[in-house]
Amino acid sequence: MLALALLCLALALLPACLAAVNLGILRTPEPEAEEPGLVSILIPARNEAAVIEGTVRAALASAGIAIEVLVGDDHSTDDTAAIVRGIAAADPRLRLVTVPDLPEGWTGKNHTCSVLAREARGDRLLFLDADVTLAPNGAAGLAAHARRSGADLVSGVPRQTMGTLGERLTVPMIDFLLIGYLPMALMRLLPDPSLGAACGQMILMRAESYAASGGHGAIRTSLHDGVRLPRLFREQGLRTDLVAGHALATCRMYRDFRQSWAGFSKNAREGMATSRALPVWTLLLFGGHVLPWLLLVLALLVGDRPAAWVAAGAALVSLATRAAITLVVREPAATVPLHPATICTALAIQWNALLRPDRAGASVWKGRRYPLAPPGSPPHQGS
Repeated sequence: MLALALLCLALALLPACLAAVNLGILRTPEPEAEEPGLVSILIPARNEAAVIEGTVRAALASAGIAIEVLVGDDHSTDDTAAIVRGIAAADPRLRLVTVPDLPEGWTGKNHTCSVLAREARGDRLLFLDADVTLAPNGAAGLAAHARRSGADLVSGVPRQTMGTLGERLTVPMIDFLLIGYLPMALMRLLPDPSLGAACGQMILMRAESYAASGGHGAIRTSLHDGVRLPRLFREQGLRTDLVAGHALATCRMYRDFRQSWAGFSKNAREGMATSRALPVWTLLLFGGHVLPWLLLVLALLVGDRPAAWVAAGAALVSLATRAAITLVVREPAATVPLHPATICTALAIQWNALLRPDRAGASVWKGRRYPLAPPGSPPHQGS
């Protein structure tokens, strides 16, 4: 039992060490007094009447750089278009773009983003999900970092707001996986596509680089632009980078556990839910963050004090890592004690998507459904 406890400690120390380095590397970019150039803020929207006004007004309130805001209305059946038209009547920087019918072989978000990019006039394109509220210095900060670093693509994770237990059991994994398991120093040093990462909620790209790479058209069947776009850029010799995004924008992705399960399931097959990757991720995550607690209880029950001490150390390291990440990215502190349950929930979503793709539900982007098909199947077709 002591050997297993030592393995758990090693698995807990891995993300602890990476997080310590990454939290020192990740910085909120500071904008210049007046950043040069024009940023096109591009917002794909389908039935977003509940949030689109706040998103658009926040984008229009951007300071420190010239901006235009384009909203792509993808056949909304609610008041999304009317709301945007009403705001645009008073601000010429805002344009509503009517998105054509979804072509065969495209997912809805990628098609809408591609249409918006063709209409944009800026030298930098900032893609925002419709539930992202941009801070006044968000666009200027991302553009300044891109210019100073020479990166063709810059992304950051907005501060995630959560109102229900279901959200708190799922959403914190975004920052935890990026900060705890991505070696960001290597990401900046090496051009390896496998080190590319972004958050699809907020991605800024040089317009020239976007066009040269093929942009969303090159990943048209994908449901996970946060993974596919940075890897696409790196495959073509372009630079990508991550910054601390919690002060640049906020986002509330989902409203309950059901939405969270469906939302994270849609990205699973293009993330860790593959037959090769998921066993490794299970060892890393379950072994480093759940098993220590189980071993601690078992060791106490059988009176194995050395194993109990080591397992307790592993459990504390795991919680301390999660607490440090949570504190820095300004997520609710109440999510920290839920960490082992959050890990179990994440693994359940991934294994469900891998082993039962026909019953794992469907990927949904605002009412358009895509089956969770196994690898090698035909591209998703939107309904």
